[in-house]
Amino acid sequence: MQFETRCVHVGVDKDSTYLSATTPIYPTSTFRWDDLKSHRGFDYTRSGNPTRKALEENLAALEGGIDCRATCTGMSAIAATMHMFQPGDHIIAGHDIYGGTYRLFDAVFRKMGIEFSFVRMGDPENVRKAMKSNTKCVWLETPSNPLLNIVDIAAICEVARKGGAISIADNTFLSPYLQRPFEHGCDIVVHSTTKYLNGHSDVVGGCVITRHKEHAERVSYIVNALGLGCSPFDAWLVLRGVKTLGPRMEAHQRGAMAVAEFLDSHARVEHVYYPGLKDHPQHDLAKRQQSGFGAMLSFDLKGGLPAVEKALSKMKMFQLAESLGGVESLIEYPDSMSHASMSEPARREAGISEKTLRVSVGIEHPDDLIADLKQALAE
Repeated sequence: MQFETRCVHVGVDKDSTYLSATTPIYPTSTFRWDDLKSHRGFDYTRSGNPTRKALEENLAALEGGIDCRATCTGMSAIAATMHMFQPGDHIIAGHDIYGGTYRLFDAVFRKMGIEFSFVRMGDPENVRKAMKSNTKCVWLETPSNPLLNIVDIAAICEVARKGGAISIADNTFLSPYLQRPFEHGCDIVVHSTTKYLNGHSDVVGGCVITRHKEHAERVSYIVNALGLGCSPFDAWLVLRGVKTLGPRMEAHQRGAMAVAEFLDSHARVEHVYYPGLKDHPQHDLAKRQQSGFGAMLSFDLKGGLPAVEKALSKMKMFQLAESLGGVESLIEYPDSMSHASMSEPARREAGISEKTLRVSVGIEHPDDLIADLKQALAE
């Protein structure tokens, strides 16, 4: 089946009694056993649930993995992968990753004895130099949040493999419709299903997708032991949302390119961060490993914070809100919102300044989005 067909059909046909056209929601917390030794595949919803399993089958098929565990949030998916490691292990991550991921690594797991190095991952040589004898994982986020830097997945995964480490990629920004890290040698893929996979800003969730049996078994054990699985209703919402992933991503991209080109030509905009623009330093790399440029972009507004506050106060179509990937367009200020959990020096090192705005372009008509930006940026 082609990608869009898998979105609609994988994991759906679970009702042999009534032949429901959609996957049923199984809200039960527990399941009856046939006898002391056997049951019908599920015993307790923390450990497994038919609705959640349907979503897991779907997402594994879309990414090309062998197994998936759907979790209650995107951060819980990341936390699950971090529990694969032990005190004394070393992990390499990008210096410009999502603020919540940075906080989890730097403020939580570092205190548990795991060592982290944050490097400029755009150059694979920086990763190679950061490798140590105790390096167990290289964490990739591409495009990066919020400045859309592109990481060469194949090159970084090769560095990790040669150093005896596994590679884990956060594929939230693009979704498997536009990028499939397994095809470039990655070992594990995580998503915040809150974002494009669900696509409607009405659920929070995450997932961990694996392509090796030993990783699948370990992640499954961790998610069950820590109680990280998503609820049946949340799983159903994501499974419903993912059916339209393909056409939604095409609509998102259409708007993002139009918005990026408008901002790139605007006198009050200092710089636009969008890999779809030909002058983006990693435009060719993005074309090589992605099927499209996605719907996330950032830009620096001349005039700093006063100009940012003025423009945001005039926005009508773009909602001032965190998160991304929904059908509605959102705009946010990383310095005090999505990346506030990073220290100011870390934000500046990552390239986030007081004039940076991040945009999640929805599926509205591009002309309406540009009209809103035009009036908001007017002197």
